[in-house]
Amino acid sequence: MGVPHVRPSSRRPCFEKVSILAFVSLMLLAQSSTVRAKVFEKCPLARTFDREQISSRSLISNWVCLIMAESGADTTKLTTLPNESKSYGIFQINSKTWCREGRKGGTCNKACEDFLTDDVSDDIECAKKIYQESGFGAWKGWVNKCKQKPLPDLSGCWN
Repeated sequence: MGVPHVRPSSRRPCFEKVSILAFVSLMLLAQSSTVRAKVFEKCPLARTFDREQISSRSLISNWVCLIMAESGADTTKLTTLPNESKSYGIFQINSKTWCREGRKGGTCNKACEDFLTDDVSDDIECAKKIYQESGFGAWKGWVNKCKQKPLPDLSGCWN
């Protein structure tokens, strides 16, 4: 009596195909659900602020400095703070007061995740409310890096 012949499983190639298909599907899903990131440069940011009428041109250099200090002008910046709240987007708008995670709410009546996109119009509207209530002092980045310090020169941005 010899050793019985064991046929290689015909299921293995099928399993490998399913695994590859699942991997490719997950990669496509991950790409489609990622937030589009945008990191602004100084002049395009200043022109965006001017177009969105964030404030007078004389204050836009303060806004640009604030953004560079808070987020490096990265629209997808997300910071978790020691009090377990989070700050979102280029203005680092905080979930404790100004927005709510996963739903509309807070003083700005926005979902915090809305501040992580490259469309900054809603971020600007909320930042205006923060500024009206507390001025630039509401942002620690502005206090530490911009207040009574040289501000970005935007003179070449208006051409």
